[in-house]
Amino acid sequence: FTLADGIAYVEAAIKKGLDPNVFGQRLSFFFNAHNDFLEEIAKFRAARRLWARIMKERFGVTNPRAMMLRFHTQTGGSTLTAQQPLNNIIRVTIQALAAVLGGTQSLHTNSYDEALALPTEESVRIALRTQQIIAYESGVTNTVDPLAGSYYIEWLTNKIEEEAEKLINKIDELGGMVEAIEKGFVQKEIQDSAYRYQLEIEKGERIIVGVNKFQIEEDLGNLELLKVDPSIAEKQIRRLKELKQRRDNLRVKSVLEDLRKAAADDSTNLMPYFLEAVKAYATEGEICDVLRDVFGVYEERIVL
Repeated sequence: FTLADGIAYVEAAIKKGLDPNVFGQRLSFFFNAHNDFLEEIAKFRAARRLWARIMKERFGVTNPRAMMLRFHTQTGGSTLTAQQPLNNIIRVTIQALAAVLGGTQSLHTNSYDEALALPTEESVRIALRTQQIIAYESGVTNTVDPLAGSYYIEWLTNKIEEEAEKLINKIDELGGMVEAIEKGFVQKEIQDSAYRYQLEIEKGERIIVGVNKFQIEEDLGNLELLKVDPSIAEKQIRRLKELKQRRDNLRVKSVLEDLRKAAADDSTNLMPYFLEAVKAYATEGEICDVLRDVFGVYEERIVL
């Protein structure tokens, strides 16, 4: 679905007269990494190869740099467990290593306590050190695509690319990614996948260590969790009120009205209007309220 989103963006940019050989060099993607180590590596390799072919064959791109799939990876927050939270350090390590071996350009490692609360300074440091040990001690960054040529990795890369192409073709048949979303296809595929995954856990067909096997009696009440000081929110509210009192509110009203008119015109680039609004100290909430008034609020179609 991520690559199908990319196709929709490229098509929209080309319709506006932009050259994919130029803006293609600026595109970047965001992926999650999950626990199936070899599958995740193959997933990233397949994505890189498939995107290069999409840009070359579908959009006629000739600039090799515009065919490259630049991507950021975040370890899978949904895989973290509240039970035995220290186990999450190992999960994150596996996921991070898979991303590196798959060719990620940047990486975010989750903290082990994020299934319970916002991370503590200690858990964030462990997440950072996980990246640093992979980068500086493991040696995996010394070789480009180090698992290339492995029979299973190459077979799995081909298989994932094949299946992803079928899905993209199905989305094309539905009229593109926007239409697929509006028809509820994307959300139904995601919810069906999530349902199957949860069912496997509950039936014991998929083992989650500490959740449905290898459980222990534990008291999470003793775990040190981050507690956010409520006075921080109060301080921010006070600062916001002070800002609104000292800014030029007539100018704010004027730039927000300019933004409203621009947003109503599909051919207008809104970025200059956003810049004028923030220069006048319009708040993010005020800017978003204008956009909500013009565009409305998206309501996801529920498909059962």
